[in-house]
Amino acid sequence: MRKSKRGKSFLLAVGLLVLSLAALQVMLTGSPSAAKEKDIPYENIKRFTDAMSLVQKYYVEPVDSKKLVYGAIKGMLSDLDPHSSFMPPEMFKEMQVETQGSFGGLGIEITIRDGILTVVSPIEDTPAYRAGVKAGDRIIKINGELTKDMTLMEAVKKMRGPKGTKITISIMREGLTELKDIHIVRDIIHIVSVKTKMLRDGIGYLRLTQFQERTAGDMVEKVAALQKKGPLKGLVLDLRNNPGGLLNQAVRVSDFFLKEGLIVYTDGRRKDQNMKYYAHDDGFEGDYPVVVLINGGSASASEIVAGALQDHHRAVVMGTQSFGKGSVQTIIPLDDGSAIRLTTSLYYTPSGRSIQAKGITPDITVEEGVLVKKPDKKSAFFHRLKEKDLKGHFENAGDGKVKKAPAGKQEDGQGKGKKDKDGQAAEAEIKDVQLERAVELLQGWQVFNRLQQPAAK
Repeated sequence: MRKSKRGKSFLLAVGLLVLSLAALQVMLTGSPSAAKEKDIPYENIKRFTDAMSLVQKYYVEPVDSKKLVYGAIKGMLSDLDPHSSFMPPEMFKEMQVETQGSFGGLGIEITIRDGILTVVSPIEDTPAYRAGVKAGDRIIKINGELTKDMTLMEAVKKMRGPKGTKITISIMREGLTELKDIHIVRDIIHIVSVKTKMLRDGIGYLRLTQFQERTAGDMVEKVAALQKKGPLKGLVLDLRNNPGGLLNQAVRVSDFFLKEGLIVYTDGRRKDQNMKYYAHDDGFEGDYPVVVLINGGSASASEIVAGALQDHHRAVVMGTQSFGKGSVQTIIPLDDGSAIRLTTSLYYTPSGRSIQAKGITPDITVEEGVLVKKPDKKSAFFHRLKEKDLKGHFENAGDGKVKKAPAGKQEDGQGKGKKDKDGQAAEAEIKDVQLERAVELLQGWQVFNRLQQPAAK
């Protein structure tokens, strides 16, 4: 993958960007302005140490100095923005486990929006997903404890736990007038980030649930397996309820569909935080049309992929407005095993759009829901009548010639008002309206392509 700054060896992630402490020290000491005495807040630091000394001297109970320092760092970072936070050593270890795809908990991605703990997305096939947690749910209580003033990392820690243990979250959802308690049994979260299947008319389905260490590699293998079943005539890339993950994986996924051009770039206060990622021709791109599905649970890395494919006119984006997380966090380890998670830059789509607090707007808006088609029972019989059901109709011999059908001939099962096993006219149910609309769009694409071909003579 080509980058504008090849010398950087650290892993950049949306919401997860790890730097070595040594690398950070080089960056800080390499800045001429850092040495200026006027930039060093001696008076404020003295004020902090004075306050800490007073607490240790006069507080009603003895207080460990490490606890005071950790609390001060936590308060300092949480006051910056919803995504900056402090991670004690045990929490930092948990975060590292999560990106590898296996951890104990509920299976939801959360953030703080307008001061309220909010679900970005439930992760597919996890306890929270099966319990009915939805993107946008506001978590007001965890096991009866109010989440007000609770940091993101504290909430994560409370919801994590051993397999088989129970937890109750109290949520508020649009349309509800009172809190709803959702009871969930914790489990080991094994995330399968890539799922594929063939739909119909040569249209493939690619579902990405998260962007993890192996997501791009697994995607290449599974799409290749799809293509062995027959040439792809279209592909649905489903990023709904995908909360994001590693940026390098989002770049590789985007590169899979693009031959060239900018995929994403980041912009921060420091020049060494400004990075650009480009696509290159690796032979995987294909010429089949693509529809990307997004919704309010599509965040971060998902928005990078959707935005890149949309800006390069490689795909039609369909669904509803995405979440709108366009900031990059750097996780900087400290010498005692703890770490700080600091917002260091914003990312932008190739056309220069910032996704932060706005999200990706779909080209075609299709709301989520279930569509049930119920034919009129009185007219259902007549809707099923065809020319071949009429007495004395002409038959098509298949060679361009027609002949009159024998008197009284009628096709089996036709014109008799056939009903289903329940004795009612059959109902057609489309459980996933957005997916169905995406498939219909790709089918229409095939039809219009045929219209471009020379007419038969």
